[in-house]
Amino acid sequence: MARKTKILTLSVPPEMLEELEKVAKAESRTKSELFREALREYVSRRRWRELQVYGRERAKRMGVTEADVEKLIEEFRREAS
Repeated sequence: MARKTKILTLSVPPEMLEELEKVAKAESRTKSELFREALREYVSRRRWRELQVYGRERAKRMGVTEADVEKLIEEFRREAS
């Protein structure tokens, strides 16, 4: 049966390791759980930033400003109700 996880070796500064160990102990979690959560959060934020850049570029090409977006949302909400 294949493992569902892979082992990864990481290097962190001693002070970061101390903080990690404190947080893990305080939350009754493993260091691995905290690293996985941190990576999920990082990836999520990165994807969000990429979407924001895409949206700004797309809006710019279409000649849509932030004010236009707010007006379009208000218009959509009025029509939907």
